[in-house]
Amino acid sequence: MSQSRVVIEHISPQIDAGLFSVKTIVGETLRVTADVLCDGHDVLAAHLEYKHETEGIWQAVPMQPTGNDAWAASLRTTKHGMYTYRVLAWVDYALNWHYGIGKKIGVGEMVGSELLDGVQYLEFLLPIVDKKEQTYLKTLQKTFVDKTQYAQAIAEAASAQLKTLFVKYPQKKFVTTSPELKLWADREKARFSAWYEFFPRSASPTAGKHGTFKDCEKLLPRVAELGFDTLYLPPIHPIGEVNRKGKNNATQAAATDVGSCWGIGSKHGGHTSLHPELGTLTDFKKLVKKANSLGIEIAMDYALQAAPDHPWVKEHPQWFRWLPDGTVQYAENPPKKYQDILPIYFETSDWQNLWQELLKVALYWVEQGIKVFRVDNPHTKPFIFWEFLISEVQKLHPDVLFLAEAFTRPKIMAQLAKAGFTQSYTYYTWRNTKAEIIEYLTELTQTDSKHYFRPNFWANTPDILPFALQTPNEAVHLSRLFMSMTLSSNFGLYGPVYENMVCQPVLGKEEYHNSEKYEINHWDWTKENKITEVLKRTNAARKANAALQYTNNITFCEVENPNLIAYFKQSPDGANSVLCVVNIDPYNKQGGWIKLPIEKLGIAPNQPFSLQMQDVIPNVTYQWDTQHGYVELHPSLPFHLFKITKI
Repeated sequence: MSQSRVVIEHISPQIDAGLFSVKTIVGETLRVTADVLCDGHDVLAAHLEYKHETEGIWQAVPMQPTGNDAWAASLRTTKHGMYTYRVLAWVDYALNWHYGIGKKIGVGEMVGSELLDGVQYLEFLLPIVDKKEQTYLKTLQKTFVDKTQYAQAIAEAASAQLKTLFVKYPQKKFVTTSPELKLWADREKARFSAWYEFFPRSASPTAGKHGTFKDCEKLLPRVAELGFDTLYLPPIHPIGEVNRKGKNNATQAAATDVGSCWGIGSKHGGHTSLHPELGTLTDFKKLVKKANSLGIEIAMDYALQAAPDHPWVKEHPQWFRWLPDGTVQYAENPPKKYQDILPIYFETSDWQNLWQELLKVALYWVEQGIKVFRVDNPHTKPFIFWEFLISEVQKLHPDVLFLAEAFTRPKIMAQLAKAGFTQSYTYYTWRNTKAEIIEYLTELTQTDSKHYFRPNFWANTPDILPFALQTPNEAVHLSRLFMSMTLSSNFGLYGPVYENMVCQPVLGKEEYHNSEKYEINHWDWTKENKITEVLKRTNAARKANAALQYTNNITFCEVENPNLIAYFKQSPDGANSVLCVVNIDPYNKQGGWIKLPIEKLGIAPNQPFSLQMQDVIPNVTYQWDTQHGYVELHPSLPFHLFKITKI
């Protein structure tokens, strides 16, 4: 048992008592708070200490009291990977002496004994200070014991100069040290990214012809022109021929049907092989290299399942679940059946070899230049497996990112994020009303989830055609797109389906009729319309305005009209501020008075001001001289994106 008198508790942020890592971005500042207290009224001191996993020496940041025994300090990460942080606190006897003698001097008490008591704190400092400071302290030593220099002694004893030395060189006696907590630092793309998805096999300029990696390469300039920095490709592996699905998920496939690319594996290979009609590994690596030259990263689909004719089924039958009649269990999600897909049996007794094989798959593609994975249905695999896989990959390649494609229960999505997923799909797809959107964003950005769950707002996916988009209403497509791009700093789009407003559903379901998951489509990749123009301009605005490169900085503004949503965002340094206003009524013009949070712009109540409000999409500028500004939005362009500048 130690003699420490200090208690440290309620350290924030921490995830599940330190079981999982808090997430941050390299170069960003993380504010850490804690309650630090002890018996009595002695002066306390506390440090926030942190270090990268490759470092042996702790960096220390003095914590400052913020009231009611709460303390705070900030750390700044400088490289990718795992950090450890902790709080140290102690009764600072030197500062306690300095405070006490200052109080007594202030009320005119004689402090000769206290001066002699203070010599011990000077002696502690002498061996560790620099020469100039040492000279000063030696002079103080003599002064404190010389009764003839009492006036000078009491002036120096209570001085700010001496206090500065005590703070600079603390004597940490009887220190209390908190448990160590984990902090993972990702690269910037984890926080700010724009994803575009298309099917490589539909990339051919010739109708009816299977697309190739070379065809995809020709489409990269278009993806870059639209402003995207991540191109996600659905699985590009060989597709199973046994139980292959036909068009519209038909159980029986015609001879010409290409099947679902999520039915991975055939006689041509498995998860480390490429579909032969797409091209060679050399072609794929050329695509990756060309994309990188345009500022685009290729994101691969990491889908852990197998077609019945995947090589693993014969080579490792123990990795699949076999039924008593000798058949293998295929995937089901009643009423849906996936006869072309066999789920991997993670409860196998051979789980260690299975895990190593799945790790080898991920590392193989990293070696081919892939640093971003979109993971298919991670919620159907054990959480502990993802902790293993992601940590093992990131030990070798800390810049690799993982997006969880998990539309499931909220706590499962949260657990996947805790297990290490960099980003996650969200419920944005189904949040349509003003109240729903505000409530959901508040949950994401104002609760502990902001420290580990990074949302990626997708307006649509090949699996989901939301009811709101099951109409060729341009206003709906524009407003949903704009909000996904500005509410969240990470967003995604399945195209060219979205920009072409392809919206024919399977009756009564949120699924595409003639789904591209089961057939090759032919697209006019040169097509331009209002949606493509909005994509270009909004993506340009996202890159030009740092305020839009964060999610957790959102403040919803007062506006009485339930059809108008207004939200303010500001960059961490306060240098860039934007106001977004969206009309979610796709049929009628809507107007209302927006209350701007002027205090975030450094404007005091009743202080005169003038703001330049530059609407960056149509590039029109207005001037606001009051906290309330009136806006009116027509469905033809149902949003404003104002860049705010103080005049």
